[in-house]
Amino acid sequence: MSGELRPGTLVRPETIGEELGISTTPAREALQALRVEGFLQLVPRRGFVVGPLTGEDIRDLFQVQALIGGELAARAAAKATERDVAELEALHHELIAAAARNDHERLEEKNHAFHREINLLADSRKIIWLLGLVTRYVPRQFYSSIPGWPRATMDDHAELLKGIKAKDPAATRVAMHQHIVHSGELLAAHFDARVAAAEAADNEPTYTAQTNAGGGLASA
Repeated sequence: MSGELRPGTLVRPETIGEELGISTTPAREALQALRVEGFLQLVPRRGFVVGPLTGEDIRDLFQVQALIGGELAARAAAKATERDVAELEALHHELIAAAARNDHERLEEKNHAFHREINLLADSRKIIWLLGLVTRYVPRQFYSSIPGWPRATMDDHAELLKGIKAKDPAATRVAMHQHIVHSGELLAAHFDARVAAAEAADNEPTYTAQTNAGGGLASA
């Protein structure tokens, strides 16, 4: 989803095993599991290749996540105590501080902790389980490197906190839904841009210096 491996890219168990420091057998088993989950395809006489993915696919995944996340946020707003709100505010301020320092790892860590706290406050095990099924397709890392994501996260979380502090489930549901859709749009746009840039690079003409009969150079 980061665009690092484009759809159709060959993924060899030997290469993965070497990169992870494991033997080929468990690497192949892992790739088979990813095939079952839809991340990879097994092509005859080629092997495992990255499955098809588009920006619209990413947007669709985040739309589903937004529906589930909105419900959890609404339930959290109805149950949150003053102590819970204080914990969320502390996480939000730590996120802002990390963004100011350009500490991407810390920023992503605090973002995850903020959302996890809201989901736990909802106290809805089956809905959280369903959210886990959806978000397993969405990476937790590299968000902070996407243009606009840190600022969007800070602003969106501020709106979420307003709804939770006011104990307003409806407003909190809307804020979470908009936040997740917004994040998905940023990721999808980033993905589309990386794919377009890679395709443009593939289509660039190559120039080979050749000596012609007159001793000059010709390009092809």
